Amino acid sequence: MRTILITGPGGCGRTTVAAATALRAAREGSRTVVLSADRADTLGAALGVPTGAAPVEAAPGLTAWRPDATARFREDLVAFQERATGALDLLGAVPLDAEEVTPLPGAEELALLRALRDTTLSDAYDLLVVDLPPTPRALALLALPEELRRYLRRLLPQERQAARALRPVLGRLAGVSMPGDWLYETAARWDVELAAVEAVLADRATTVWLVAEPGPAGADAVRPAVTALALRALGTEKLVANRVLPDDTQDTWLAALAAQQRKALVEWHDTYDVHRVPHLGGDPRGADDLARLAAPAVNPAPVPVEWPVTDARSGAHGDTSADADGVLVWHLPLPGAIREELDLVRRGDELVVTAGPFRRIVPLPSALRRCTVAGASLREGELRIRFTPDPQVWPRGL
Repeated sequence: MRTILITGPGGCGRTTVAAATALRAAREGSRTVVLSADRADTLGAALGVPTGAAPVEAAPGLTAWRPDATARFREDLVAFQERATGALDLLGAVPLDAEEVTPLPGAEELALLRALRDTTLSDAYDLLVVDLPPTPRALALLALPEELRRYLRRLLPQERQAARALRPVLGRLAGVSMPGDWLYETAARWDVELAAVEAVLADRATTVWLVAEPGPAGADAVRPAVTALALRALGTEKLVANRVLPDDTQDTWLAALAAQQRKALVEWHDTYDVHRVPHLGGDPRGADDLARLAAPAVNPAPVPVEWPVTDARSGAHGDTSADADGVLVWHLPLPGAIREELDLVRRGDELVVTAGPFRRIVPLPSALRRCTVAGASLREGELRIRFTPDPQVWPRGL
C-alpha cells in the first residue's frame, strides 16, 4: 500500500491539497482513502461531503475518514481503570465515569495514528493520503510511536516478567506491591500497536509531501521541516507550492506578491521537486474545484530513504581518504542541516542526534555497537559518522 503523509505550515492549504491528491488518485483508478485529524471538518468542506467518525464515500473510489478521538480515548481510559482497580483502590482514587471523560491534548493525534495503522492493515485500499496537522505538531506525532516504545522498554522491560514468581518475595522485601501481570500485558499490547504504526512510517512506500506558499515565510518553514523529517528517516518526496499567482497579474499589489513568489520558486526548484498549485481566487469547494487545482500525480515507486553503513576503505558511497581514521561510515542524509546546529552524543548502543531544535535517539546498527566513534562530518546535506572497530569486542580475525 502506498502512503503519502501531507503537512506544512498552518494556513498553507495542506488539507485542500490532500483532498485534491486523493480525488485525482481515485479518478485514475486507485482505491483511495484520505484521513484527517482536524476537529473541524475542513476535509469535508474541501471535498463537498461531510466527514466524521465513520468512513464515508466522498467520490467513486474515494473514502474519507475523520477518526473520533473522544470515543476511543473514553474506551481506553475506562478499560484501563477496570484493569487497575486494585491499585486505584489502594491509592483511594475515585474512578471516572465514561460520561465525564474528555480527550486530553494529543488524543486526536493518537486516534489518527491508530486509523493509519488500521487502514494500512486492510486490503481494501491501494493508496492512503494522510492530512497531518501543521508541521510542528506533525513532527511530534511522527516521533510519538518510537519515543513511547522507548519509554515502555525502559520503564517496563519485558525481561522482568521472567521473575514473576519472585514478585511476592520482592514485594515483601520492598514493603510495597509489585507491578501485576496486567501491567506488563498492557505494556506489551501497547508496544505491539506502536510497533505497527512505526512499521508504517518506516515502510519504503511511505513518503512525505510538504505544502507551503512560496515566499519568505514559506521558505523559512520548509528548510527546518525537511531536516526534521530527514532526522526521522522520512524523505520529502515533493514540495507542493500552493496558491501560486499567475505571472501576468496586472494589479500592482498582486504583481509584487507574484514577483516574490517567483523568487522563492526559483530557489526551491534548485533544491526540491516542486509542484505548483494555482491560486483559484477563493477556497476550493467540491470535486470540480479540486480538479482545477491539478494536484500532483502519485509516484507508484518512490525512492526510499537509506541510512547505509559502508566501508570507508572501499571508496564506496563517496568515501575518501579523509575518512581514513575510521573503517565504517554511517551515512545519515540530513538535507538543510547546518553544521553549527548539529550535535552527536553516544549513549551505550544509542546515538543522540540533534539538528537545531530537533532531536532523535537512534539505535546503532548491530555492527556499529562494537565500534568506537572516530569522528563525523557534514557534506552536501549528509552526516557521515566514522566508527573504528573495538578489538576488545570484535571476534578475533575479523
